[in-house]
Amino acid sequence: MHPIDIVIFVIYFLAMLGIGFFFYGKNKNTEDYYVGGRDMGSTHIGLSVVATDVGGGFSIGLGGLGFVMGIAGSWMLFTGLVGAWLSAVFLIPKVNRLSKKINLLTFPQLFEYFYSPRVALLAGIISAIGYIGFTSSQILAGAKLASATFTELSMAQALIIMGVIAVVYTVAGGLKAVIYTDTVQWIILMAGLVFIGLPMGYYAVGGMQGIREAVRPEMLSLTNIGWAELVNWGVTIIPIWFVGMTLYQRIYACRDEQTARRAWYIAGLFEYPVMAFMGVLLGLFARVGADQGMFEYLGYNTPSELDAEMGLPLLLRTVLPAGLTGLMLSAYFSAIMSTADSCLMAASGNVVTDILERFFPLKGNERKILRISQITTFVIGGAALFIAMNMQNVLELMLLSYAFMVSGLFVPVIGAMYWKRSTPTAAFWAMLLGGGTTMALILLDTALPFGLDANIAGISISALSFIILSYLTPPKINLATLAIKTSKKHEQAQGATIH
Repeated sequence: MHPIDIVIFVIYFLAMLGIGFFFYGKNKNTEDYYVGGRDMGSTHIGLSVVATDVGGGFSIGLGGLGFVMGIAGSWMLFTGLVGAWLSAVFLIPKVNRLSKKINLLTFPQLFEYFYSPRVALLAGIISAIGYIGFTSSQILAGAKLASATFTELSMAQALIIMGVIAVVYTVAGGLKAVIYTDTVQWIILMAGLVFIGLPMGYYAVGGMQGIREAVRPEMLSLTNIGWAELVNWGVTIIPIWFVGMTLYQRIYACRDEQTARRAWYIAGLFEYPVMAFMGVLLGLFARVGADQGMFEYLGYNTPSELDAEMGLPLLLRTVLPAGLTGLMLSAYFSAIMSTADSCLMAASGNVVTDILERFFPLKGNERKILRISQITTFVIGGAALFIAMNMQNVLELMLLSYAFMVSGLFVPVIGAMYWKRSTPTAAFWAMLLGGGTTMALILLDTALPFGLDANIAGISISALSFIILSYLTPPKINLATLAIKTSKKHEQAQGATIH
């Protein structure tokens, strides 16, 4: 790699660390650290949401899809558009008002409000496990990009470098640092893709003529996909907009409901069509380059010898001149960091607020609790790095984390907001059976008919158990409402006695 590219790269990472430490002294309490003081605007939040959701894993993962199946891989992020807009209409109005009313910091706290502390604890455990896995997928995405770019770096070394940088500025700065770096990172990524990656890649493979000569015609068709794949993506990705801790933190961080809804509409449009087609097109260009022998100098003589998710980084390394390589790689590392930091914050919030405080109440001043939160973030980052060092596929790890959270949490959260018969017992067992079913099927490598994903069975079991148990078990007793009713009955009884 040219020294100019290395300088650009180093400046970028120093800037990200600088933003983190800038906010280090501005965080006064856990509300600043986890929900940004609840006064953020729609532009920053919207860009942060899409940067978090699409991020590095989907950027590298979409490149892998484009490499394997062509432009039809863009349908994956269409489900992101649907999920974003559905949650803007049905979720945000309820959640934003409630967050202002009872000062919510995490997603599982909703379960305590609607159900019980036991249900909230289980939701916190499920969410924390899911987001630790998701953080790992982003670190792995960054390591793949780094090791493909710097041949002198082994995968293990790249993982350590990526993990340390992401963890350090997230530990220091909290959610405000995450949101502001997300904005910067997303602008860098969009500029890099639009002005550098796409035109240079298109030119390098010989334009449309080179593409048509190299790939099968179906790779240029949006219909090159089966119905089962669309169902799997929809069932996995759309519900995450209703159960994602990173998304709830941003709803809480918005100054009002309208701000949050605007942010979600912005995020949806950036997901599809903008990022969807940019990602798969670059992956398609990488496939064309591999077919043309572009990567033979690196020892990859045919596309079959190449990890599909490594194609895009190798394309950028090969076709971009000195200077532009550093800018484009910084853009992709921006996407990766923007998701890694958000997922790390989500997992930390779950562990501190939803798990530790239930067993070991964190007593003391706000500064002390803030330090405990930062230490927890650091430890979770280490755990995520360990997982990343033992996994191979970015998209697989991401979708596995998604599936685990969705199958356990989606049905109870919808029930809490839209079904009056829902009960704490029903929610608890729906989470346990839904998430457990999905994980069991995955670990036992049990295939469902038609190639459907395990989380479809998990959600089905979760829904069935939730409905049955809601009819068989008592609802949550709202003590405040009970007190009011008791008081009214007492007053009525006194009035009757007087008469």
